[in-house]
Amino acid sequence: MNDIPRPAFWLGWAGVIPFAALSVSTLTGGDAWSGVDQSRVLQALVTYGMIILSFMGGVQWGLEMSRPEGNSAAGFAASVVPALIAFGASFVSVFAALIILTAGFLILLTYDRARIHAGIGPIWYGALRVQLSTAVILCLGIASVASLSGVA
Repeated sequence: MNDIPRPAFWLGWAGVIPFAALSVSTLTGGDAWSGVDQSRVLQALVTYGMIILSFMGGVQWGLEMSRPEGNSAAGFAASVVPALIAFGASFVSVFAALIILTAGFLILLTYDRARIHAGIGPIWYGALRVQLSTAVILCLGIASVASLSGVA
């Protein structure tokens, strides 16, 4: 686990559970077993994705604040971009929102990895982000395909 603290590991993966459950529901016809309309399942997935993408931007804000060598305006500015991307996703169709969120998580992962490589944040955080972001991106991709194909 690259010395990932156990609470961070388990809580991080717990945060993936809604992504996984909702994306699987889009494939299995969730309304058949849960009584929930598929459009609500997809909207819940988009809403949760918007919340988590915004939260992940907040992590960057925290990392920027804790830099002993000083803060940068660019670092703080970059930390609000995920929330702006998430907010923008609220104005488009569910399919487009899923694509925007997928891109947002991918962009943020790339940014996080560059920052970790530059020594901003612990090494274990980069390893955890790769694991969690990969899972989230796969879940959003599954839901995107399901929504486009009419399964959801």
